[in-house]
Amino acid sequence: MEGGTTFHFVVDGIEAALERAFDAAGGADVRLGGGVSTIQQYLRARLLDELHLVIVPVLLGGGERLFDRLDGAGDDYEVVEFVSSSLVGHVRLARRPSQVN
Repeated sequence: MEGGTTFHFVVDGIEAALERAFDAAGGADVRLGGGVSTIQQYLRARLLDELHLVIVPVLLGGGERLFDRLDGAGDDYEVVEFVSSSLVGHVRLARRPSQVN
């Protein structure tokens, strides 16, 4: 893509995708983008250290609930930062220290 962004599609599962991302990052942070289903898979597998959620108050149908059906995996996180304006809210969640691998 313009600006140097490259997409690689991985069909070997979420662990393989994350491993490839860490290898490509060479020690830098890795950011995961996706919809609710993608994020829920990583949350259930307890593979995320932090989440940065952007909340825009626009109603687009029924939506999906990010922290539903996680078998307790969502309980591992706490809000560590919340910044808002009249248009958007940014919430940063981090895995509780006792939950970090």
